Amino acid sequence: MAVVNSSSEQQNIIIIRILIDNDTGIDDALALAYLCSLDHVQIEAVTSTPGNVDVEQVAANNRALLKLCGRSDVPVLIGAREPLVIPLVTTPETHGPQGVGYATLPDPGSNSIANIDAVNYWIEAARANPGELTVLLTAPLTNFALALRREPKLPWLLRKVVIMGGAFYYQGNTTPTAEWNTHVDPHAAKEVFAAYTAAAEQGLESEKLPIVCSLDTTERFEMQPEFLTKLAEEAGCEEPELVLASDAEGTLSKASNPLVRYLSDALRFYFEFHRHYDQGYIAHVHDYFAAGVAAGTLEYETRPATIDVETESQLLFGTTVADFRGLWGKPANAHVVSRNDPKAGFEELVKRLGALARKLDKDS
Repeated sequence: MAVVNSSSEQQNIIIIRILIDNDTGIDDALALAYLCSLDHVQIEAVTSTPGNVDVEQVAANNRALLKLCGRSDVPVLIGAREPLVIPLVTTPETHGPQGVGYATLPDPGSNSIANIDAVNYWIEAARANPGELTVLLTAPLTNFALALRREPKLPWLLRKVVIMGGAFYYQGNTTPTAEWNTHVDPHAAKEVFAAYTAAAEQGLESEKLPIVCSLDTTERFEMQPEFLTKLAEEAGCEEPELVLASDAEGTLSKASNPLVRYLSDALRFYFEFHRHYDQGYIAHVHDYFAAGVAAGTLEYETRPATIDVETESQLLFGTTVADFRGLWGKPANAHVVSRNDPKAGFEELVKRLGALARKLDKDS
């Protein structure tokens, strides 16, 4: 079991260059805003994958949020427009018809490099910057699978890979055994882990294997509505931000700060969704934890495993299986997160987002 003190990367002031691939998505939006708040993180590009909503909406959400966070300079690109094999299934009941709950999106503006293919961009960036780029994947793995097809040396070229996906010895959130991102494109996930098995057999260093943040640990990041009250205080909002379970569904925020208002309106929808599925008035913010792992700001422990994905069985379609004991006789192809610290993670999140919100208010 590996114990990782990610905060040491911050203390050494290492600039972390990140390629983000997402399907924004409420928790994707929270993760992206968080990364925008970190001075030591350089976002190289945000690539969009179909998942929570169709890919054009994903890209529009990304551009709008980056604009809101003062980062319109970050390129937003599109790669795949559908899963590798199966039809796309989106999830408006979870994230809303636009993917960001009740939040009102600002005009995202034009995108001067929108026609550049995201997969080619990844490959060219990795070749030009060997060992420098961290990839954060909070979407179905379609784009990454396509990139590995075109450039099998990608595992050696990247600095780090962090994946939010899968469930191991844990109830799924899409079927009884399958997690959403993997279930949307299980064939892509299977290809990705097969590529890393092959790379491990060819001597890929252990530290370059993907770090997998599965439901087992991401659902520990269970956000309560009080988080938004703390965020508004940290942001210096004029009035308290109260998001209450007793409020009428769809109640909109009146926060004076635009970032707080955006996140509050998005997360309220997420609280309501979780309540509809008998989980309480809470929100599992899976992608924020994965972003903290990629950024080196959150502590965690991992276990090496060999991961495969079921793509044939109707009953278990999209299920991730991890061999932690080497029973398959194959080398480990991933490090699965086994422990994290949600309390410290939420303290980090409210501090960073609050500072970003104050800065944006001051600059406006």
